[in-house]
Amino acid sequence: MHIGIVVGEASGDILGASLLAVLKQRFPDCRFSGIGGKRMLDQGFDSLFAQDRLAVMGFIEPLKRLPELLRIRKSLYHHFIDENIDLFVGIDSPDFTIPLEKKLRQKNIKTVHYVSPSVWAWRQGRIKGIKQSVDWMLTLLPFEAAFYEEHHVPVTFVGHPLADQFPLLNDTQKAREELSALLPKESQHYLEQDEVTIIACLPGSRRVEVEHIGSTLWQAVADLSVSHGSIHCVIPALNKERREQIEAQLSQFPTVSASIVDGHSQTLMAAADCVVMASGTTTLEAMLLKKPMVVVYKKDAFSYWIISRMLTVDHVSLPNLLAGEEVVPELIQDAATPEAVSKAIAHWLENPALVVQLQQRFTALHHQLKVNASETAADVIESLLSSR
Repeated sequence: MHIGIVVGEASGDILGASLLAVLKQRFPDCRFSGIGGKRMLDQGFDSLFAQDRLAVMGFIEPLKRLPELLRIRKSLYHHFIDENIDLFVGIDSPDFTIPLEKKLRQKNIKTVHYVSPSVWAWRQGRIKGIKQSVDWMLTLLPFEAAFYEEHHVPVTFVGHPLADQFPLLNDTQKAREELSALLPKESQHYLEQDEVTIIACLPGSRRVEVEHIGSTLWQAVADLSVSHGSIHCVIPALNKERREQIEAQLSQFPTVSASIVDGHSQTLMAAADCVVMASGTTTLEAMLLKKPMVVVYKKDAFSYWIISRMLTVDHVSLPNLLAGEEVVPELIQDAATPEAVSKAIAHWLENPALVVQLQQRFTALHHQLKVNASETAADVIESLLSSR
């Protein structure tokens, strides 16, 4: 047996690796190939291209990279056809994977799409293309499944693997001990001070995200340090390029006390008193860690102009979407100023009772998503394979 999988995001690699582990147990002799990230590669996945080649966002960057992306997709299609794969799983990256799913389905290859596109939030007309491309949709969030049921698309709500992996109670002290081991010696003393406040800053994993958000966060931390005493900022860098980009930005803010760590974003968030981040999957991780957070959403002016006219939802962050109301502040585009970010962080630091209420709400949402996602997803895939 041979199953094709394509993952286009670092967050998708987490989902893919968890699913791959279950599928390998059920089908020990199965081959897996396509595009995967480091976690999948560690399990022996055959990746034909580097996963980060698909990591594009907005409208401008994909257009610039379009010839390369089309070549990669064409190459994958021919690979899967030549290999006569039994089933294909596209994980996230819908603009890349769904057209590939459509072509493969036309060749009578079963297709599964894991992680719903935000079709319920904007560009709802895409549901027609999804119905033509996908044999089964796997959603991470319960309200997404309801949308597909309304449009008669086979769907299963599987929950989120991270909800299965994260403990219901976060051990902040243990996380700080782990963080201490990751920091250079000159920064470790910050964790030993009772009065120090640790802020985890996550400006994003892509160059363009850091470019739009980074300086706003560093200025906000600089302002917060003036009004709230000892603040130390911990920043995860996805790779060497992001580290260099963040270091270049921080050089313009000499008053900011900060440590950059290669990876380990979950440890940094778990150890923090508050998290400020770009909108994305990391907001879900922070929610599962029960951390007060501030979400920042910034695009280039053209991309935001287009997206803002297509949105049909009131919130952009996963915690707020799951809650159905704003439980954490979202600072969007022009509203995402250093002053606003600093004020929003200070609000959490100055109101511990509100933090406790937020943690209780997050725990309830955690239970909602904790439904053994990878096993449920594998059940759907096994059923489709049996029905061939």
